[in-house]
Formats: sequence, structure tokens, C-alpha cells
Amino acid sequence: MILIDSVLKRHGALRAVDDVSLQINGGLTAIIGPNGAGKSTLLAAIGRLIGTDAGVITVDGMDVAAARSRDIARRLAILRQDNHLAIRLSVEDLVAYGRFPHGGSGRTPEDRAQIENAITLLDLEAVRGRYLDELSGGQRQRAFVAMAIAQDTDYLLLDEPLNNLDPRHSVALMKLMQTLVAVRGMTVVVVLHDINVAAQFADDVVAMRDGRVVHHGAVADVLTARNLTDLYETPARVDEHGDRRVVIWE
Repeated sequence: MILIDSVLKRHGALRAVDDVSLQINGGLTAIIGPNGAGKSTLLAAIGRLIGTDAGVITVDGMDVAAARSRDIARRLAILRQDNHLAIRLSVEDLVAYGRFPHGGSGRTPEDRAQIENAITLLDLEAVRGRYLDELSGGQRQRAFVAMAIAQDTDYLLLDEPLNNLDPRHSVALMKLMQTLVAVRGMTVVVVLHDINVAAQFADDVVAMRDGRVVHHGAVADVLTARNLTDLYETPARVDEHGDRRVVIWE
């Protein structure tokens, strides 16, 4: 369980995350909201990529601000939007970095098994030996997701993981997230801009605006026409198609 208690993060005079309290349980949780809502800032704070100005964040009772970096990395993996490396790496070398919290060599049988599994899951076998700067944006994105999965954690945080992905790989990635939840019992938190992807794949939705959480709950409770119209200040209609709901902007 991720517990966020009265968390505040300022960027100068701006309250990017403004007194947020939230409990994220198992399953796949999507964080949605307009640009500047604080989604990525909140995710980065959970993963201790940035510090906070007030409040406490715990993961299974572990205070992320006080815990050792290796202890956090063994429990929680995070992938941010902007992934840049100063060194030239192959896909396989990048994925192997995910094993560093577990010893760093990437050469043990367990390391190799996790690396191979992540490469297979993200459909990267054909490019495993190529350098990242030789890949398309979508291939690079999948390589970074593979690194996070190779970390083999209980919690996976992904910030806009569908950027640069075509429909085939976007659907495959979200289905993989559902499988990790169902089979491995992972807790996955994903920042998404595509509301229909959230509607189709998420278990719970956190809706943010102006640094605050305005709605949190099951898809059916949060993704309503009234909530979405207010959240994005754009008229929305929500249609039901079997067990799915589709959001149409009007």
C-alpha cells in the first residue's frame, strides 16, 4: 500500500502538489488530469525522484524520504517521461541496469532470467544488441519500461509510458500491466493523458487538478460525464459499450 499524507511540493510560489492525502492499494491505478495538474510531480515524489516540502509518503510502511536508496529500489521502480543517458548503451545493457538494486552485476542466473523475461515481454529481442540512439522513440520507450520491469519490484510507477508508442504496442503494454497485477500481484501506478485507455485498463482512477486530488475511486465512479467535464473544462459524454465506457469529447 502507498500512503500519501498531507504532501506538499512547491515550485517557487506554485503549489505543484497541494496538501495531497491518498491511499493507493493493489491493482492498476491511473492518474489523470489536465496539464499542470501535478500528476508527474506526485509520481516523482512517491518514487523519491524529488523531495517534498511537507507531508509523508510511505510504501508498505517504509518512509520513502528516510529509507536507503537500495531499499526503495528493491521495492519500487519508477520510469519518468524524460529518459536521457549520458553514456551509449545497448538495449540489453540498459535492461540489465534494472538489476543493480539486487547486487549490480547483472550476471547471476536470477539476473539473467529477469533480463531475458523483460526483453521478451516488451518485444525487444530483435533490437537487444542495438544502441539506444539507433532506435525509434517507441523502441527506446519500451527498452526503458523493460529496465523497470527487470528491477522485479512490488510497485511500478510509470509516467506517460505510452509516449511514442503505436497502437499495437500501447495496447500490449497496458495488457502487460494488467498481467503483472494479476499474476505477480504488483501495484502499478500510471500517469495517463488518454482517458479511454484509463477507462479500459485501470482498476482505480485518481483525478487531479491544480495540485489537488479532486476524485479518487473506481473507473465507474470517477469517469463520469460530469466529473470529466468539470476536470478538463470541456464537454464530455460517456457511453457504455458492454462492460466498457468510452469518453467522447464534444
